[in-house]
Amino acid sequence: MILMKDIIREGHPTLREKAKEVVLPLSDEDKQLAHDLLEYVVNSQDDELAEKYDIRPGIGIAAPQINVSKRMFALHIEEEDGDVSFVAINPKIVSHSVEKTYLASGEGCLSVDREVPGYVPRYARVTVTGFYPTGEAFKMRLDGLTAIAFQHELDHLNGVMFYDRINEKDPFAEIPNAKALDRDDSEE
Repeated sequence: MILMKDIIREGHPTLREKAKEVVLPLSDEDKQLAHDLLEYVVNSQDDELAEKYDIRPGIGIAAPQINVSKRMFALHIEEEDGDVSFVAINPKIVSHSVEKTYLASGEGCLSVDREVPGYVPRYARVTVTGFYPTGEAFKMRLDGLTAIAFQHELDHLNGVMFYDRINEKDPFAEIPNAKALDRDDSEE
């Protein structure tokens, strides 16, 4: 089980590397990694388990965040219209909207132990591809929090931190052609 001590923090060189493609079919080691990543985000959203194991809640975690430079991440988002819960292997964005979005409350990250104020511009809608741990290919259209979280985790696979996207001079500057998304539990 992944604990907070296993999550590397900003400043660690792995967080700035472009992660390597994962070989399919997955090795037993990579299957375990996929399981552990998803288990973390699911457990972290359970108040009792989060307190018991002293883990911070998150909706996403990428392999580089536990010092494994592989193109894999897990998302677990509970929504009124159904939960989104999966591990993405070698994910890509194949198309995106012109319209942008951002979390009104800003983004957080399990690898960042401080508040970083500012808007993080993201595409409002993305079409993504990748593979599930079973080796089955997927293609899906995402919007809202799921699209934001997917882009946040994909950035981790490319060595990009969310605060790299915040306007340095004016963190709360209006983002052209963007609509704010109000959401409190936005830590990834």
